[in-house]
Formats: sequence, C-alpha cells, structure tokens
Amino acid sequence: MKKFIVTLLSAVICQFASAEDAKVEITGNDQMQFSTKAFEVTEGQKVVLTFKHIGQLPAVAMGHNVVILKPDTQIPAFAAKCAPAKDNGYIPEDAESKEQMVAHTKLIGGGESDEITFTAPAAGDYPFICSFPGHFAIMQGVMTVKAK
Repeated sequence: MKKFIVTLLSAVICQFASAEDAKVEITGNDQMQFSTKAFEVTEGQKVVLTFKHIGQLPAVAMGHNVVILKPDTQIPAFAAKCAPAKDNGYIPEDAESKEQMVAHTKLIGGGESDEITFTAPAAGDYPFICSFPGHFAIMQGVMTVKAK
C-alpha cells in the first residue's frame, strides 16, 4: 500500500511539474519570417520549444533554425561565425560561440520541425536568431526571462 501511495504521489508531482513547463511554438517560412518576435518564460523554468518550418523550400535553399543567445552577444559578429559552419547546420563550434548560446534547434527545411528542451537561464532579455547565412538581419526576436 505504501509503495502504491508513493507511486501515485510521484505521478501527481510529475504531472504538476509538466503543467509548469513553458511550451513555446515558433514557425519560420519561405519569406524569412518568424511567427513571433518575442516570448516570455520564468527563470529556472523548463522550456519546451517547438520550431516548425511552414514553408516549402528545402533546408539547402531556405533553411531555418532558432538560436537563443546570451544578452550581451554581438549578433553580427556571432552570425559571421555561423556562415562558414554549413556542415554543422550553421552553428559555430568554437568555444566563444558555444559560450554565447543558450540553446538552439536543428537547421530544418520546409515541412520539417524540431523540438528542444532547456532550462530558462537568469532573468534578462535573450535575443534569438536564425543562423542561416544572412537570415539574422530579418529573423530576430527576444526571449524575456522573468525573475521567479
């Protein structure tokens, strides 16, 4: 009986915890537009971000991703490091760039989607971009992390 109650209590706690998760959905299209320019989460919150490419063009021609960056990241300089990283989905692998990223999706083409899960960092405004060459100029937004 005790084991049953513990199991039941664990299931209820897990269900409650997942109700607290921030579920964010962003789409990208063939016109280089994100569906949202801003979203809000709370520090320490589990974030489940689903990214869907609702266009028709393949990743090689019009690939998109979502790369969430730390607040003081110089976006043009970061994007310059992304351009030669074609073999890694335009995600740079140098130590400095890795340190500037909070999370990122895969590079996807029309009709594809990707989902990532991460923990919201400290309170602040975190820019997000598409790192496909040139797209960052138009495809930008801000993840605002509120204090608990």
